[in-house]
Amino acid sequence: MNKKKRHLPIVAFLFLGYAVLILFGSLLLSLPAAQKGDAPYSYVDCLFTSVSATCVTGLVPFDTALSWSLFGQITIISLIQIGGLGFMTVITLIYLFFGKRIGLHDQNILFSAQGGFGIGDAVPLIKRVFVMTFSFELIGALLLMWRFVPLFGKKGIYFAIFTSISAFCNAGFDVFGTGSLSAFINDPAVLYIISAIIVSGGIGFLVWWDIIKKRLHFKKYTLYSKLVLLSNAALILGGAVIFYICEFTDAGTAGAFADMPLKSKIANAVFCAVTPRTAGFMSVDMTRFGGASQFLCVVLMFIGGNSCSTAGGVKVSTFVVLLSNLVASSRGAKEAKLLGRKVPTATVELSSAIFLSYLLLSSIAVILIGFFEPLAFDKTVFECISAIATVGLTLNVTPSLCAASKIVLILLMYIGRLGAFAFFELIFSKRQKEYISLPEGKIMVG
Repeated sequence: MNKKKRHLPIVAFLFLGYAVLILFGSLLLSLPAAQKGDAPYSYVDCLFTSVSATCVTGLVPFDTALSWSLFGQITIISLIQIGGLGFMTVITLIYLFFGKRIGLHDQNILFSAQGGFGIGDAVPLIKRVFVMTFSFELIGALLLMWRFVPLFGKKGIYFAIFTSISAFCNAGFDVFGTGSLSAFINDPAVLYIISAIIVSGGIGFLVWWDIIKKRLHFKKYTLYSKLVLLSNAALILGGAVIFYICEFTDAGTAGAFADMPLKSKIANAVFCAVTPRTAGFMSVDMTRFGGASQFLCVVLMFIGGNSCSTAGGVKVSTFVVLLSNLVASSRGAKEAKLLGRKVPTATVELSSAIFLSYLLLSSIAVILIGFFEPLAFDKTVFECISAIATVGLTLNVTPSLCAASKIVLILLMYIGRLGAFAFFELIFSKRQKEYISLPEGKIMVG
């Protein structure tokens, strides 16, 4: 009797691959050659930094420029680059090296958790991802050099390259040593350039490929591409208007930046609408934001960027599908609709599972950190959502956390990068197919 060989699930390969990369990065950062300042650092801090870089988050226990040597910074940016490309490339590398087809179930778990539609041909896919990534990063670096070289001299070249990679990968790491991008609070050109790079990385490879093939013929785009572009425009524009009202005018609860020049107000409002999804750069100190602005940041962080991109969060398409289902259910309609198309029931169910998985893990983390730390509830929630959505924004909480709290955030960043739903699929995956159909049970909800 032949026994079927049991293969490690594809999801497990992904989690294992990222774990190996993170551990390798933490060992490199533990070397004396990688550290400066108040070194040596604890292994937990090195591990935290490695996870944050690999999972393109941006939460850090201490300033990157002041705490890591050139070798350490190169290690960090390398982890960011690999982590930013990792999701797509790891899947396709598995496809190539193991010479096997990825089943429909695994494709749904891996790609639908990130919102994709299938792996297609592996080799062309890898080429597209690499070409588009390095093209955007190169263009971004050249644009930033235009501003950084006059300001920093030759170092401006390095600053531009590091910032462009970090921005495109939605990582949020910086090497200025001035508190993220606070030095450019009154430099609209820099803020707009970095915002454009962030959006480019967060739109997703599938959408960019659709744009490249069909150019400006919007009507010919796929439903998904149309949905992504329209939703992103609405979130950026809407977020910018709310931030402007709340923080850049006297009408806001804080109005901390009401004295800015008009150009700077607009640039910072747009930047604040872009960076929570999910870049993590800061041009303004978010501890000075009022409650409305901080809550808006939490909402934008949780939504995140787009599927099959370098961004995190539950993803824009997931959020929009749930909204469409809410509208349909409220109207008594049997099916959710978007842009004149029916949304498959399976997509609605998967979107609900993804949303709930992120919410559940975030809630558990808030409880744990609340147990370990004497922090205000709003700061704890902000930090946990920032971690699981791989954003990197903070209310100046990260450096003061104890080791236990940092480990909780490490797990959130790790799971958030691979996908919270993929994590639950790994835990509850079926070992064998179920052929028995159980009778339905009536349950009252709502």
